[in-house]
Amino acid sequence: MPIKRRISDFKPLFTNLALTSHYEVRFGGLGSSGGELISYLNRKGITQRFIAEDCGLLCSSASLPTTSFATATISGNHMGATEYFAHTRQYSPITLEFYVDKNYNALKFMESWMEFIASGSHNPIDSTLAPVKQNSDAYLFRMQYPEYYKSNETKITKFDKDYNKEIEYTFRGLFPSAIASLGVSYSASNILSMGVTFQYDRYIAGKSSSLSGLLGNNNNFVSNVVNTVNLIENIF
Repeated sequence: MPIKRRISDFKPLFTNLALTSHYEVRFGGLGSSGGELISYLNRKGITQRFIAEDCGLLCSSASLPTTSFATATISGNHMGATEYFAHTRQYSPITLEFYVDKNYNALKFMESWMEFIASGSHNPIDSTLAPVKQNSDAYLFRMQYPEYYKSNETKITKFDKDYNKEIEYTFRGLFPSAIASLGVSYSASNILSMGVTFQYDRYIAGKSSSLSGLLGNNNNFVSNVVNTVNLIENIF
């Protein structure tokens, strides 16, 4: 039987809903093997400060990551029943929207990152091949090894205006896979924005730093200290 409840019983639940407008994006751990990607971006005029701080602030909209399972179907294992079993975890790509600054650093950052991924012919790493200039008729695309261009510390943190609770996503193996067309027009001026799709190997839901591991609040676990505080609050 349904239980009759007063509005005051569930009012605290619906007055504490998460809002979409409070989040933070931080890029980090780009091409952690040898730092070739960072050096390449620096030569293009993209500083580490812009990558770590300013670019995330220019992210005007983001999508939190989602996951699903690819399944296999088994029939006849139990008479008359069809069963499903998970065999592969799949991660959906994310799309981030950026405002483009007057120096076009946001656009140059993404263009240069993608350029580096395919720069094996004119920017060889650990190779005896001679560089091929990009304006040469003999130019060809040669992809770099993944450890040189993937990011392992890019984070999206979702919080609210009271900064009391948050959920953090850390991406492993992230890189830009597509830049959407940027529309320009002679009509009324608007802020130029850029949509970028990112692929990644997986994500970690919850804090993932070594400090959070020591405190026991990594991967969305609740530390013993917080559990004790909540228990005391419930008692009194």
